[in-house]
Amino acid sequence: MRVLHEDNHLLVVEKPAGLLVQGDRSGDRTLLDEARKYLKVKYAKPGNVYIGLVHRLDRNVSGVVVLARTSKAAGRLSARFRAGEVGKTYLAVVEGRPPGGDRELRSWLAAAGDARGVTRAAAGPFPGAKEALLRYRVLESEADSSLLEVRPVTGRRHQIRAQLALAGWPLLGDVKYGAGRRLPGRRIGLHAWKIVFPHPVGGRPLEIACEPPVDWPWPVPEG
Repeated sequence: MRVLHEDNHLLVVEKPAGLLVQGDRSGDRTLLDEARKYLKVKYAKPGNVYIGLVHRLDRNVSGVVVLARTSKAAGRLSARFRAGEVGKTYLAVVEGRPPGGDRELRSWLAAAGDARGVTRAAAGPFPGAKEALLRYRVLESEADSSLLEVRPVTGRRHQIRAQLALAGWPLLGDVKYGAGRRLPGRRIGLHAWKIVFPHPVGGRPLEIACEPPVDWPWPVPEG
């Protein structure tokens, strides 16, 4: 975990691929554990340390995560996310060569995953589905892979993974959604690159970027 921004109300960090954001049945360490430990040691805090989780990244995704240091900040940030007032930009490495230019993908996604954790996606409505919209543009292409800038407009479960796979361009390493091969270290070709949001106290705009880490698979590794 690397700290990107810190003040009395926020802790914004870089999450590496492979690290859970919050606990699950595996019992593995989490980003929340790391954040609490960091604050407890830095400020010599006795007892429990408050950290509010306002959004998530999948375990195998790297990038910027915003955490709240107070319950007031957590409530206000959560409301901003629900209202669509937070701008998120991702980098994605996909199999295939999507058409260039600024493009949109509009499809329908199930609200929950299936028995394997896969979110069903379709070109049209189906029972229980919600509409999903993202915008993307191609930054670079090589052989049969491409680097995209992706901006989700809606916030559905596994939205980028499911929509790109439905379009025929699964994320590199994302075998759950049809990729041809795995990447080491539980990594898939998705990185939360930038986030823009109003500060929960005072409302000043914050833009925080997190450059891709050393294991970022672009150019695409051989093998």
